[in-house]
Amino acid sequence: MNFRTAGRLAACAAALLIASAAQADYLWLQSEGGRAKVYVGELGKPLAQLPALGDARPVLPEGKTLPLETAANHYAFQPQAGDLRFTAVRTGDGVLTYLQARFGRAETKPLNDLELVPTEPGGNRFQLFFKGRPVAASQVHVETSEGWRRVLAPAQDGTVGFTPWMPGLYVLEVTARVNNGSVTLDGKTYEDVRHTATLSFEVPR
Repeated sequence: MNFRTAGRLAACAAALLIASAAQADYLWLQSEGGRAKVYVGELGKPLAQLPALGDARPVLPEGKTLPLETAANHYAFQPQAGDLRFTAVRTGDGVLTYLQARFGRAETKPLNDLELVPTEPGGNRFQLFFKGRPVAASQVHVETSEGWRRVLAPAQDGTVGFTPWMPGLYVLEVTARVNNGSVTLDGKTYEDVRHTATLSFEVPR
């Protein structure tokens, strides 16, 4: 890692504290029957009812939009070419959480504010980005549809990596808290602002 990269990481880390607390509910994307579906909760334990979320929408380049279907326990939309992304906002107990999800690991540039990005197309090493700039995650949780779990620690360059060794759906999750940040939403100011991001992908059988 050169000094320029180290400087970028330090500057972003000053504005972002990577949380190491126990996992909370997150939002993730998966492909089912030719549709992109979005669930909330934890992989293997999705919430039976979607919580109240604001601004729930697929994220596409150039601000394009897609029709969104809402079912009892998930959202659904027609997948487009490339990796898929989705965002929503959740409020409660004085906490504002930006929920962000990505499905696929073909693209090496982020779109969401907080996003895990493969360092090469289809790769097994990932860099966390916050608002387009690289940051180092203190830890990344990995869970699979087969029940395998692991916690990844970053390398010296801030990336995390592992070898997906079993078929199934993988979900990588990281949560970060904005340092000294406050956001006003619908007339209410939140001092506790968090970002939760997932990256999911399938390893074929």
